[in-house]
Amino acid sequence: MSIEHSQKIRTNSNGQPATCLVTGATGYIGGRLVRELLIAGYKVKVLARFPDRLRDMAWFDQVEVISGDALDISDVNRAMQNVDVAYYLLHALNQGPEFVDIETKMAQLFAESAKNNNVQKIIYLGGLIPKQVLSQHLESRRVTGEILRNSGVPTIELRAGVVIGSGSASFEMLRYLTERLPIMITPKWVKTKIQPIAVRDVLYYLVGAASISNDVNRAFDIGGNDIFTYKEMMEHYARAADLRKRIIIPVPLLTPRLSSLWVGLVTPVPGSIAKPLVRSLINEVICQENDIKKYLPDPKEGLTTFDKAVDLALIRVRDAQVSTRWSSASIPGVPSEPMPSDPKWSGGSLYQDVRTAEVDTGNNEVWKVVEAIGGEHGYFSLDWAWEIRGLMDRAVGGVGLRRGRRDPNTLHVGETLDFWRVEERIPDNLLRLRAEMKMPGKAWLEFKIEKINDNKCKLTQRAIFYPKGLAGHAYWWSIIPFHGLVFPGMCRNIAKVAMKNKHGN
Repeated sequence: MSIEHSQKIRTNSNGQPATCLVTGATGYIGGRLVRELLIAGYKVKVLARFPDRLRDMAWFDQVEVISGDALDISDVNRAMQNVDVAYYLLHALNQGPEFVDIETKMAQLFAESAKNNNVQKIIYLGGLIPKQVLSQHLESRRVTGEILRNSGVPTIELRAGVVIGSGSASFEMLRYLTERLPIMITPKWVKTKIQPIAVRDVLYYLVGAASISNDVNRAFDIGGNDIFTYKEMMEHYARAADLRKRIIIPVPLLTPRLSSLWVGLVTPVPGSIAKPLVRSLINEVICQENDIKKYLPDPKEGLTTFDKAVDLALIRVRDAQVSTRWSSASIPGVPSEPMPSDPKWSGGSLYQDVRTAEVDTGNNEVWKVVEAIGGEHGYFSLDWAWEIRGLMDRAVGGVGLRRGRRDPNTLHVGETLDFWRVEERIPDNLLRLRAEMKMPGKAWLEFKIEKINDNKCKLTQRAIFYPKGLAGHAYWWSIIPFHGLVFPGMCRNIAKVAMKNKHGN
């Protein structure tokens, strides 16, 4: 589901596509924006304090990367040279209590440099500004927008609330709270009204803003068509994730400080980020105007609904795309999916047990052993343990190991193998099995064979589990001892059998 880029792109004085500078490219929005700008036809420069973190991005070789610090005016000036449109996507939430002062200084340096380097336009993604007393986080967002708009460079400030997509800190808080707690005693802010927006729509507006006339220097509220309380968003998420209805009991006793500690305990989102976000949740964040439509019409398919945005964020595991990585993909993709630059805690819980072995033989010899797994050949490690797991599955109404396999040596995509189904088969390279046993979640067993040289290859064995609710997490941790017994020997023995077959023993 690609993003529509139907607007006329901005050009420079020579009639060529404008050059865009993107800051915050290692952040949630920035890395995705680079991709969309390239697709739209823009030239892109990136200012990054840690360029190495971008090397796995599919677009890395298509942009100019400037190594530098946004708090160093000389670095910012280097990045601003020959730039037509500058995107300000910086924040300092993870810098602790000093984040407000840091954000103010960054905005001032950015504004000064843009003015001195004759940048045509600044585009800034800020936060929706409620009418009530603002949290530190939202006040800092407001001040940043004011500094940029007063820079003398035409500035488009796009103000968004909760962004829905895998990797967004606000969305990840929502995801983990809903998935991990079937019953919640929550702070009263779960009754606060919020107007969320899908990440793909945020990107649509950010790219489109580059083409808006220089006569426009103002802020625009942007949001989806849905308005929910945080409680309602959790309920909608539970339905989309096929979870049982969550019992949510708001109480007035949890202060913002206690709330952030509670979020930190339940979710992997760092406290330095969770705390200012939680404090912002006490504010009702709803669009006060919809003027952006005068300059940028809605996408042809309309703005993304909340439920559709959640579906897109869950597509990686729902469609069993367990091996999808932006680092190995072409630029087109789904912006709601995780990216290599996203924090480790983004994308939901996906547990893995990974084992590797280097084998002194070619890919084909190892493939023959891998493809013969299960059925009468067994699993190359503690077959009695697999038998017990099969009996346990049958005891709860599952298929167990009784289905066996159609052919002792070859497999086909879609056919059954004991309590697995063959999901992917690439001869000499990849076999992925999807579990059909009864369990609170989804599981896969994957074998990947990579050539090192003509006489050596690497076998990677990966057990993957996507938990469903709290029971899913408990299930994974309960079978860790089983994995510790079975999986190391399994990978090792597959390699040994391949070597044995090679030498004809």
